[in-house]
Amino acid sequence: MKYDPIDASLFVENRKKFMSRMKPKSIAVFNSNDIYPISADSTMPFEQHRDIFYLSGVDQEESILLLFPDAKKKEHREIIFVRETNDHIAVWEGEKLTKEQGTKVSGIKNVQWLSAFDKLFFELMTEAETIYFNTNEHYRQAVETQTREDRFIISCKEKFPAHTVAKSNPILQELRGVKEPQEIALMQKACDITEKGFRRILQFTHPGVWEYELEAEFLHEFIRNRSKGFAYTPIIASGNNANVLHYVVNNQQCKAGDLILLDVGAEYANYSSDMTRTIPVSGKFSKRQREVYDAVLRVKDEATKMLVPGTMWEEYHKEVGKIMTSELLGLGLLDKADVKNENKDWPAYKKYFMHGTSHHIGLDTHDYGPLKSPMKANNVFTVEPGIYIPDEGFGIRLEDDVVIQEKGEPLNLMKNIPIEAEEIENLMQTNS
Repeated sequence: MKYDPIDASLFVENRKKFMSRMKPKSIAVFNSNDIYPISADSTMPFEQHRDIFYLSGVDQEESILLLFPDAKKKEHREIIFVRETNDHIAVWEGEKLTKEQGTKVSGIKNVQWLSAFDKLFFELMTEAETIYFNTNEHYRQAVETQTREDRFIISCKEKFPAHTVAKSNPILQELRGVKEPQEIALMQKACDITEKGFRRILQFTHPGVWEYELEAEFLHEFIRNRSKGFAYTPIIASGNNANVLHYVVNNQQCKAGDLILLDVGAEYANYSSDMTRTIPVSGKFSKRQREVYDAVLRVKDEATKMLVPGTMWEEYHKEVGKIMTSELLGLGLLDKADVKNENKDWPAYKKYFMHGTSHHIGLDTHDYGPLKSPMKANNVFTVEPGIYIPDEGFGIRLEDDVVIQEKGEPLNLMKNIPIEAEEIENLMQTNS
């Protein structure tokens, strides 16, 4: 891994929280992700399943975490199974975790080779009454591929049909939504790397540059700062491309007078950052661009203030919609008749701002976290309003990552990333 070692106390604490919510006489099992094939002998880069990482810190393929707090033997209450390594694997693939390293990374004393799983799992299931399966219940999930977790569930139901089944996901949604201080520090590191990439871009941007060149500059800066790259597919959208919300081809030339919407974030230690900035290709905003830019920034600043404990996610978005409506009226994009006659299910402002303002962020860019209960301290949310005007050839979105505090305004993890129009212009002109 490129990232610095993480203190195992984080994963010890995460397991304690999870196990305290398990039913009596229950086992929970978490599997690593598969390595997915492309063709021939090619595979996609391995990405660890975020749940097993959250609970163990183990960041390699073919690993299984087993939690059984009521096991009769103390050594069976936490077990991590990892792929057995040898000299051949070390030469051809690189070193894998030894049992000693597995303990150091996870804080779990009982580390077993993966080959021991089936026999030991059968033994422990004779003591258990309930099995927790780790299904994907994220509100945005759209998975068509059968996963390693899916195969485990099918096999387990066949072998142990008399056991009661429970779901780990509701517990993880609650736990992962509230970050530990160590997690916030890792997210701050990801945001700091993103800042370095953005400042590099401000020096590099000029009329005639290609979107993919900007993508390459970000990637260079991210990797040289111990990130493995982008936390999600980057959006480098110049001109009217910014009005395509998930524009990812990044293959057009940036023209003088246009704006570039940059929705980019570095990952660090599997934790995401998620930044959006909109900058002028020529280093200076036009009068109209600046009017819209400042309106978006005002909405972002006002929305951020509302992210406090007790806020309801759905009501928050309604209030942000009211603020955006006021700004769109001021910009002449809406008139009073538009607002008076609007469809309450699709308010008038949605013509220019059609997506949500905030989502949880953490180990996943669209992270776990409950959306139907009040916000809590140490929830981490994005704040990302935008105004998209195809008829005028540009769209503007601004986005920061913020941590809800017990008292006062949220902590902005991106407070050092330039966002004021004057600062961006000054930095671009200074470096031109």
